[in-house]
Amino acid sequence: METNILHTHKDLVEKSKSGDRKSQYQLYELYVDAMYNISFRMLGTKEDAEDIIQDSFAEAFKKLKTFRYESTFGSWLKRIVINKSINHLKLKKIPIAPLEQYPYTVSDEKSEPLQTTDIDKVKKGIQILPNGYRQIINLYLIEGYDHIEISEILGITISTSKSQYHRAKKKLIEIVNTL
Repeated sequence: METNILHTHKDLVEKSKSGDRKSQYQLYELYVDAMYNISFRMLGTKEDAEDIIQDSFAEAFKKLKTFRYESTFGSWLKRIVINKSINHLKLKKIPIAPLEQYPYTVSDEKSEPLQTTDIDKVKKGIQILPNGYRQIINLYLIEGYDHIEISEILGITISTSKSQYHRAKKKLIEIVNTL
């Protein structure tokens, strides 16, 4: 029997579309932890992430009738959470780090790779990064978006996304090496 991943939790989604509160709560329970983690990684504060999650689920259930299974429900919800998190950062006027603020040159030298055995240092390093860098690292490395998608999400050019990512990665390596 072949299952279509786009229809994961279809029965809950359809019942939720018709206003069934139990199904909505079940969807909430299935996705709240993952969505909270996404928002928390982007915003860096528990309270802001909690607010964004509540707003995101409220919007998702309000707009659920527009969900057409072109992606999974989780992907659709994730996009709402990321957009709301980014909008929250914009409202707080936390910009992506300007290009001229951090000197950066491209060289043929390879940076020392991060040690995969010390995940705690990497997590702590990501939290220390300037907000703009943390956004790019989270979207690219953790959430798996490519530079084209990041440029659309953040409203920046693809080359800005790439250069910000390289700068963020370099800064993260510096931070991790000092921890």
